[in-house]
Amino acid sequence: MASLRGIIFRMADSQLALLRGINVGGKNKLPMRDLANIFEDAGCENVRTFIQSGNVIFTATSNVSKRLAGAVVSKIADRFGHKVPVILRTAQQLRDVVSNNPFPRAGDLHVMFLADRPIPVKIASLDADRSPPDVFLVRGQEIYLQLSNGAARTKLTNAWFDSKLGTVSTARNWRTVNKLLEMM
Repeated sequence: MASLRGIIFRMADSQLALLRGINVGGKNKLPMRDLANIFEDAGCENVRTFIQSGNVIFTATSNVSKRLAGAVVSKIADRFGHKVPVILRTAQQLRDVVSNNPFPRAGDLHVMFLADRPIPVKIASLDADRSPPDVFLVRGQEIYLQLSNGAARTKLTNAWFDSKLGTVSTARNWRTVNKLLEMM
């Protein structure tokens, strides 16, 4: 049985979990070893974390993946008292994010990963001039952000996009996105 299980996991594509607000500004402290253990306890294999901000790469069967976000959110809340959104992407989805970059020569590029695909009417209602000279483009379940004055000075925040689009998001800088894809 162990050899069959190994075959199943080798056939599985790497996946990525992006947690919002972990170990940022001294809040929502969560050791990465504990986070990896939560994923292993949920049935994931080949679990690895990258930097301290809640990036977890793993493999899992489709049955585990279907219930994973809810299980991780619940376990983190129970053990650490943090209510932390978890957004999942497959390796192919992350490859698509990188290849669909509308700002290939942009400095200070970030990607905001959305839990749900926003409806077109909500996307159309976004104010493109909210934080000049910053620009953004919504593509599928991601928002590409070119933040000319840096992430600390923009008004294009998770809270603003979440409220306007009716979903939950978490952002990563372009260097991190590429490193995560490389690791997958």
